[in-house]
Amino acid sequence: MTTERQNSTGLEKAARGIWVIVGFLVAVEFASGILQGYYTPIFSDLADHLGVSDADLNWLEAGQLIVSALCVPPLARLGDLIGHKKVLLLATGITALATWWTVVAPDFGSFLVAWSIQGAYVIWLPLEVAIVHKRTGGDTALTRRAAGVLVGALQLSVIIGAVAAGALVGVLPMTAILAFPAVAVTAVFVVIAVGIESDSGTSGGSFDWLGLTVLTLVLGLVMAGLVGVRVLGAGSLLAWALVVLGLLTLVPFWRIETAVDDAGRREPLIDVRLLVSRQQWPIQLTAFLFGMSVLGAQIPLSTFARTDPAEAGFGLGADASFVSLLIAEYVIAMAVSAFTFPLWARFLGPTRAQAVACFLVAAGYLMWLPFHGSTGQGLLNMAVVGLGSGALVASLPAAAAAAAPASRTAFATGMTNATKTVGGAIASAVFAIALAADGSISGEAHAPLSGYLTVWAVCGITALVAGLLLLLPRRTTRRTTSAR
Repeated sequence: MTTERQNSTGLEKAARGIWVIVGFLVAVEFASGILQGYYTPIFSDLADHLGVSDADLNWLEAGQLIVSALCVPPLARLGDLIGHKKVLLLATGITALATWWTVVAPDFGSFLVAWSIQGAYVIWLPLEVAIVHKRTGGDTALTRRAAGVLVGALQLSVIIGAVAAGALVGVLPMTAILAFPAVAVTAVFVVIAVGIESDSGTSGGSFDWLGLTVLTLVLGLVMAGLVGVRVLGAGSLLAWALVVLGLLTLVPFWRIETAVDDAGRREPLIDVRLLVSRQQWPIQLTAFLFGMSVLGAQIPLSTFARTDPAEAGFGLGADASFVSLLIAEYVIAMAVSAFTFPLWARFLGPTRAQAVACFLVAAGYLMWLPFHGSTGQGLLNMAVVGLGSGALVASLPAAAAAAAPASRTAFATGMTNATKTVGGAIASAVFAIALAADGSISGEAHAPLSGYLTVWAVCGITALVAGLLLLLPRRTTRRTTSAR
C-alpha cells in the first residue's frame, strides 16, 4: 500500500511538472498564433508599404511555405539527434532574427527573404509535443491533453493577433506595427531558454544530407519555374523547363531515399515507400490538396476584402478591422468543427466524415464565385470553409497515423503537415500568376477579378477532388511491421 501511495504521489508530481512546462510552451504557441494571424488584416497596407501589387504578396506566402516544408523533416530529425529544446531554441532564434529583419527591410526583395526564413516557426508545435511526450515518459493520454491545450492557445492567439493588427493599422506607422511580432518572438526565446529544461538526443544514426539537398533542389526548381512564368510570361519555355526539370528530379530523389532505406544504416529523410502505400497516399494527397486552399488562399482573401469596389469595380471595400472579424469567425468555425469531429466520425465513419469536410471546403470556396459582392456573403462563405477546414486540420494527422505501421506513426503524422505546406506553397505561386495584372514583379495595379475567380475555383475544385479521393475503397487494416 505504501509503495502504491508513493507511486501515485510521484505520478501526481510528474503531472504537475508537465503542466508547468506546458504553461511555458503556451507562450510559444501564443507567439506562433501572432505570426499566423497578425499580418492577414494588413496585407493590403503592407503592399503599399513595400510598393508592390496585391498579386506580388502571394510570393511571400509561397516563399515562407517552401522554407516551412523544407524545415520540418531536418529539424525534427535534428531534435531527435541533439535534443528537442536545443532545436526549439535554434528555430526560435532564427524566427526572431527574420521577424526583426522584416521590420527594417528596405525593399520587397529583402522583405521576401526575411519573410521566407521566418517560416522556421512551423517546427515549434511538433517539437513542443515531442518535449511533452518525453517528459511524460510516453503517456499518450497526457500528451494528447497537453497538445490540445497548446492548439487551443494557438487558435486563441490567432484571433488576438488579427484583432490587434486591425486596431493598430492607421494608428501607428507600419514599421512600428511590424515590430510587435518581433518583440513577441524575442520574448519567447527567453521563455524557452529559462523555462524549459535541457534534454539529450533520443535517436542514433546519421543525418540524410543528400536527401535534403535533392529535395531542396526539387522544390527550388519548381518554384523558380513558377516565378519565371510570373515574370517572363506563360509562353516562356525556360520557365516551364525549370518546372519540368524539378519534377524529373523526383526520380533521383526516390532512388536516393530508397537506397538509404535498403542500406539500413541511417534513416531516410522521407520514407517514400510508406507515402505511396495504398493506405497512405489518399490521405497525404488529400493533405496536399487541402493545403492549396487552407494555406494558399489567405492573402488573396485578405486583398480581395480590402479592395475598394469604387476604384476596382469589385471587392468588399472593407477595412482591416473587418478582415480581423473575418479571421475570427473563420477560426471559431474551425475550432467548432475540430472539437465536434468525433461526433461526425461516429455517425458517418472517419473517412466519410473527412470527405464531408472536404466537400464543405469546396462548397465554401465555390460559393465565392457567385457570392462576392457584400461583406455578409463573405462571412457566410468563410464560415462554411471554416467548418470543413477545422475538421480536416484535426483529423488528417490522426488518419495518417492510424494507416501507418506502429514504428512510423510520427513520420506519417508529420508528413501530413509537410505535404499540406508544399501544396500551399505551390498554390501561392500559381495564385500570384493568376492575380498578376501585368508582367512586372512590382506592378502596383489591382489584381483582376478573373484572378480571384481562378483562386476560388482552384480551391473549390481541389477540395472536391480531395473528398472524392477519400471515398475511394482501400484497405483499412493497419500493418504491424515497418513499410521499410
